[in-house]
Parts: sequence; structure tokens; C-alpha cells
Amino acid sequence: MASLSTTDHNVIRKWAEERGGKPATVKSTGSKEEAGILRINFPGYSGEDSLEEISWEEFFEKFDQKHLKFLYQDETAGGKESRFFKFVSE
Repeated sequence: MASLSTTDHNVIRKWAEERGGKPATVKSTGSKEEAGILRINFPGYSGEDSLEEISWEEFFEKFDQKHLKFLYQDETAGGKESRFFKFVSE
């Protein structure tokens, strides 16, 4: 399945929430003043212990500061809902 890309906050949030995802950062990569490396946390998946949930507002503030683009898939090649995503520099 082809990957799509966007910087639209509403598209990103809708995609994540439809799959049960929440905005997060990698715990040891931030500070009290700034969110660390961005992730979307899908509960029940590996790596969950290393993530810290943050607000969508914090998430998108960092997303915009870093000039990121969201690459994602809606469906797998088999037609199932996909959770594939990646953040890349614009």
C-alpha cells in the first residue's frame, strides 16, 4: 500500500485516534521545558514503557518547531487498518 504524507494536525490526530494512539515522547529525550522525540503510543505494543504521554498541543508544538512531516498508511497491503507511520523532516 502506498504511503501518504501530511503536516495537517487534524489529519494526524484523527489517524492516530482512530487506531487508539495517543501523543507521546521518548522518556529520556526531553526536559521539563521541551518534549523529547515524538512518537504515537499504541497501547499494548512493545516500547510502551519507554514512552511518556503528552498533550496534542505539546505534540504539535514540537512537530511544527522541528518542521516535521507525517508519513503514514491507511491500510496494509492486505486491506487491514495500518498503524505504520514515520516522522521525517520537511
